Amino acid sequence: MACRAAERGPEPPAFQHHPEASAPRLAQGYRLRNTSELRDLEFGRLAGTVYLDHAGATLFPQRQLTNFTKDLMENVYGNPHSQNITSKLTHDTVEQVRYRILTHFHTTPEDYIVIFTSGSTAALRLVAEAFPWVSRAPENGGSHFCYLTDNHTSVVGMRKVAEAMNVTSIPVKPEDMWSAEDRGAGACDPDCQLPHLFCYPAQSNFSGTRYPLSWIEEVKSGRRSPVNVPGRWFVLLDAASYVSTSPLDLSSHQPDFVPISFYKIFGLPTGLGALLVSKHVAPLLRKGYFGGGSAAAYLAGEDFYVPRPSVAERFEDGTISFLDVIALKHGFDALEHLTGGMENIQRHTFALAQYTHSALSSLCYPNGAPVVRIYSDSEFSSPDVQGPIINFNVLDDGGNIIGYSQVDKMASLYKIYLRTGCFCNLGACQRHLGLSDEMVKKHFQAGHVCGDDVDIIDGRPTGSVRVSFGYMSTLEDAQAFLRFISTICLCSPGDQPVLPAGTSDAGALSSESDGRSPQEGACTDPAVCSDACPDANTVDLYLSLSEASSSRQALPEKAAGILNGDLGPHVVTNIYLYPIKSCAAFEVTKWPVGSKGLLYDRSWMIVNHNGVCLSQKQEPRLCLIQPFIDLQQRIMVIKAKGMDPIEVPLEENSERAQICQSRVCADRVNTYDCGENVSRWLSQFFGRPCRLIKQSPNFQRNARKTPGKGPPPGTAATLSLVNEAQYLLVNTSSVLELQQRLNASDEHGKEESFSVKDLVSRFRANIITKGARPFEEEEWDEVSVGSLHFQVLGPCHRCQMICIDQQTGQRNQDVFQKLSESRGRKVNFGVYLMHASLDLSSPCFLSVGSEVLPVLKECGVS
Repeated sequence: MACRAAERGPEPPAFQHHPEASAPRLAQGYRLRNTSELRDLEFGRLAGTVYLDHAGATLFPQRQLTNFTKDLMENVYGNPHSQNITSKLTHDTVEQVRYRILTHFHTTPEDYIVIFTSGSTAALRLVAEAFPWVSRAPENGGSHFCYLTDNHTSVVGMRKVAEAMNVTSIPVKPEDMWSAEDRGAGACDPDCQLPHLFCYPAQSNFSGTRYPLSWIEEVKSGRRSPVNVPGRWFVLLDAASYVSTSPLDLSSHQPDFVPISFYKIFGLPTGLGALLVSKHVAPLLRKGYFGGGSAAAYLAGEDFYVPRPSVAERFEDGTISFLDVIALKHGFDALEHLTGGMENIQRHTFALAQYTHSALSSLCYPNGAPVVRIYSDSEFSSPDVQGPIINFNVLDDGGNIIGYSQVDKMASLYKIYLRTGCFCNLGACQRHLGLSDEMVKKHFQAGHVCGDDVDIIDGRPTGSVRVSFGYMSTLEDAQAFLRFISTICLCSPGDQPVLPAGTSDAGALSSESDGRSPQEGACTDPAVCSDACPDANTVDLYLSLSEASSSRQALPEKAAGILNGDLGPHVVTNIYLYPIKSCAAFEVTKWPVGSKGLLYDRSWMIVNHNGVCLSQKQEPRLCLIQPFIDLQQRIMVIKAKGMDPIEVPLEENSERAQICQSRVCADRVNTYDCGENVSRWLSQFFGRPCRLIKQSPNFQRNARKTPGKGPPPGTAATLSLVNEAQYLLVNTSSVLELQQRLNASDEHGKEESFSVKDLVSRFRANIITKGARPFEEEEWDEVSVGSLHFQVLGPCHRCQMICIDQQTGQRNQDVFQKLSESRGRKVNFGVYLMHASLDLSSPCFLSVGSEVLPVLKECGVS
């Protein structure tokens, strides 16, 4: 398809006209109602968001949840292994659901057995452990386990079980499987019954490629062999991704094993799957361990065990998740009522994918370079060959890949939720991205692991971006996504904002879960200054509330010289601490330092009703909570507009405090609850249940080791509730350079401009300096500030929190986008610091005006 350069205007022309998929047909939806009505009635929680990760997990409708809850409230379901009336009701209902599952896949109990598992992964493991493998021996080569390289990790993991059984495992490339028909007949030996297993996906969860279901019979009959060996082939069809949006007819195509996960189809319940086993194969399966409910008879004192005759009961160890099984009944009911069946879902989702693929592939820069590189084995011509998944990477106008992590962060700003990485399918990722085995190993040695945000190494991508559609996806979802891609690549930040399907006020910002927020880059463990407050002998060094706040307006004047090009002396201009994680800054001119950083910096955090830490990404109004520390009175005063101030003691009686556990950046932390009064205050302000917790003073949270960095041998750097390091330093010259780039975007008449103070507040640093070149701080190895010595751990990788105005809670995407553009698509700003050494035998302080002396990497004093 030829590219068209997208002109700037109200609607990116790349998706204005696409005869391949007409908008009216897409908007029509299902027979009973169009998709807009469906969304309003059943998925109101999606208002203002674009959810495009249905291949990861689809969403449940309100109808399913309501009817399931009503069912539970009206009936008593007992343990199905008991014999009372409630248990019989459970048993009979579960059996009815088994029949419903088989009917859904167009088969019967005469042909297939449904074994409930915790998911498709557990189903795959069951096959690996129960398959009748024959180990290699001198007289024969034994069984072979073959799997398509375009397979989920859980399939590839089966080879470890095969290896333990001394069975040969062979990965098969898709292109080799396509040509396998030519060599199949030669391997056929009717006298050889060695069992072999071939596993392949009906649909690639990476690219959406749909592999022929005809392979099932061809492999079983010997007409197409993964490898040229004699024996009997069995086929496992991984249908987890495929059946989420397409019908599977097991009366036409009959694999021996079919693992599925129900949340991929219904969204609810999670943690429940099934293995469909052909009745012809079931007698061959072997079982070692037996659990409750699976034995017809056994003895505890000797090796006597008789399994139950029912294959399902034999392999369902223990009590199945019977309430979740009952939820499936309501899932089937809702799906059929709302859509009319899987055939309709397949038509709808494929039409959306085809439309989006056509538009996306036609987007080009003015120089003719494509905006994206799509990874696909099809032209999206038919749902027979392609599912509703589009996998791609975004390119700049020079053809360089923009890291998936940056795309993900930008998408979240617009409330567009997609998936990035390798999607637990490294084989497909390697094939499409051109990553050799040596490259993958090198990436691991460089620190990259599955699921992280290390997206580019040595100029090569480690993963990609994936969007996928579900039955409730709409044409508006596709168009919002296309506008987003068009705008971030083809429009300047000031040209045409891409608005999500909702408002942009503070209350409607991103609800993405808390991750490693770089803005929270510097903090300590609340065990404070030698793990205790300074005593009364140093009371003259305490800063009162009024004194600590006196420098709050000083930044613009101190930055004036830099604006005129005069760097001046290299000194600290501002010091900030953030007593409550993600809340407003508390500015001081001089402040005590402890073994974990600035005293009381990020010692508290606000959690929701589940005890999960809130950040501005979920709740932007956190920046409107203003904490003030009064060391003399040993209290923290919390203020917010429209609320009376409330006081919280700096230290609680540890014997009376309620100890609880929470998490910060995957680290477990011990905390204590700060009481009901402040909880009511916060809950009233946010309009939902919240609590304030403080890290326990006797709990030590050790910092993660940075290669080549770290404290002296025998010591460990400790943290409070920060995300990464004890301190974050920002260079004012770097802020000014970003400010000039942002304000230069006003050429199109945009009214908003960014002040230095506004930008500094968005980066939430502890130490602000002046007197260095822009971004010189990224060249530092160490730095001394007054009498304190720090190691520079590296740059702070920013997330979308920098888009939030810390005075209002309003969001502006320009900051993130312009920073990304100006820094080579890596959103780095500021550097992390850790104490290199600290002598706490006498009080230590960090002060405004202190001289800054950096040491350059492998150079010397700058």
